[in-house]
Amino acid sequence: MDYLGKRLLHTPEGVRDIYGEEYAKKLTVHELFHEKLNAFGYQDIQTPTFEFFDVFGSKIGTTPSKDLYKFFDKEGNTLVLRPDFTPSIARCAAKYFMEETMPLRFCYFGNTFTNTSNLQGKLKETTQMGAELIGDPSADADAEMIAMLINALKNTGLEEFQVSIGQIEYFKGLCEELKLDEDTEIALRELISNKNYFGAEELLSDKQIEQSDIDVLLKINDMFGTIEIVEDAKALVRNKRSLEALKRLEEIYKRLLDYGVERYVSFDLGMVSKYNYYTGMILKAYTYGIGDAIAKGGRYDNLLAEFGKDAPATGFMVVIDDLVAALTRQKIALSVENNHVLLLYSSENVSTAIKKAEEYRAEGYLIAMMKKNAEKQFDDYVAYAKSNHYQAVYELLDDASIRIKTLD
Repeated sequence: MDYLGKRLLHTPEGVRDIYGEEYAKKLTVHELFHEKLNAFGYQDIQTPTFEFFDVFGSKIGTTPSKDLYKFFDKEGNTLVLRPDFTPSIARCAAKYFMEETMPLRFCYFGNTFTNTSNLQGKLKETTQMGAELIGDPSADADAEMIAMLINALKNTGLEEFQVSIGQIEYFKGLCEELKLDEDTEIALRELISNKNYFGAEELLSDKQIEQSDIDVLLKINDMFGTIEIVEDAKALVRNKRSLEALKRLEEIYKRLLDYGVERYVSFDLGMVSKYNYYTGMILKAYTYGIGDAIAKGGRYDNLLAEFGKDAPATGFMVVIDDLVAALTRQKIALSVENNHVLLLYSSENVSTAIKKAEEYRAEGYLIAMMKKNAEKQFDDYVAYAKSNHYQAVYELLDDASIRIKTLD
């Protein structure tokens, strides 16, 4: 095989093939997670894999332009592969539910694409599943999102995880109290999000902010833990915006107690998402074996207005690939249903084999028929079946009886 032929066998950097048992586990996790979203009354929605560039443009505040996969259609419009789902769902809701004033509940599943060179072990194409609640501004709606995420994660078999809850309005209130301009706030958010506290302090010093005020603002980096952290945070601020944000977190927590999921919840007031469309509660879910959050989300009350519909919204997404990896590394067994059977037959009994295969399929088995080769032994077919994720090998004998080999 020449160089070009060998090169074509490989995938580009940042993407990979998934097949066999690994893909079966991924589908199982998807189904288990999806089951809980539907149980909470969320209906499935599908949006296009690519959209107009402006849907994900800088004004909306999602992925930077340099990290988008961009291309052109025949009319010269700039299109992008979706880097995340939320702006697409917002656009769709604005288009088809412009006049609806009652809450809308959607859930989705699909792949997202980020064209970044700074991979650090991450893939450029990942599978996400998530949910959006549109048209409900209440703390109850935020609590529903958090509780549903916890229930869905538990339904996959995950038990050791934590959902960390923040409030971007608390941070914005501090910035407002210090009279920081929008550009400084965005730069500060970026630095804090990247845990670059020295850079954040330098930025504020350059803006002639008093050291005592700098200390108060950057103290948010230490404000994480149980609900008591929220009470401690009240003593640090005087502005109404931050205090109302803290009150909102207390309302959310009260509702989470009703759901009985408080053991999975912690608070982090230093959590400031790089996505500019978040306006209130933000969340990240963490578990063992994965270096980054497996789920992210929050409230985005202004995003739909960019598409002409003035409606509050809250939501989250989980990276299915990371969730599968976490379950695998934590050695949590997934109950993957395997009804795949390899049915062997000869030229003499092909008609009987077809009838048998149809009978088994009617019983729920997934039957692949294979004509026996005189040069192959039965053990060769068993080895083939094991490597290709079959549950059993059935051999149709000359007297129409079936020889069964169940695989471990």
